Amino acid sequence: MKICNSEVKDIDTILQLYKLATDYQRIKFPSNQWPIFKRDLVALEIQENRQWKLTINGQIGCVWSTTFTDPQIWEQKNRDPAIYIHRIATNPEFRGQHFVTEIVKWAIQFAKQHNKKYIRMDTCGKNDQLIAYYKKCGFHFLGIHKLKDPDGLPAHYIGADVCFFEIIL
Repeated sequence: MKICNSEVKDIDTILQLYKLATDYQRIKFPSNQWPIFKRDLVALEIQENRQWKLTINGQIGCVWSTTFTDPQIWEQKNRDPAIYIHRIATNPEFRGQHFVTEIVKWAIQFAKQHNKKYIRMDTCGKNDQLIAYYKKCGFHFLGIHKLKDPDGLPAHYIGADVCFFEIIL
């Protein structure tokens, strides 16, 4: 298992994983799915070294993105030194291998290297199974609320109940 930055050559695979994740969300959580993410967004994240992949034997098992700022979602807490994790998408061929646990181990080291004190993540929609899973992976569940200003964020944030998670280092 290896974690490293995604590359331009990975864009089609990343977009396919996002589509598969959205299809899965449509079945499991009909009221809230990801929108279609644009190639330009993924390309920019790759260029800025904010798009990541976990590979097993050279095959992409999981992808996600990171940022060091997330003011529309985290509002006042955005002032804290944090890493924010977004859009974890697992290759269905590797589902059930607890990749979030691996991402958390990686994120702890990554956050420390960048002098961050928090690892944060959010998800839309009240999903008790997902909340329990993220808690099992080491996140503290901070609660649910609607965003004050979701303008410009992906469509799934508009009017959604947003669940907030955090690990304090």
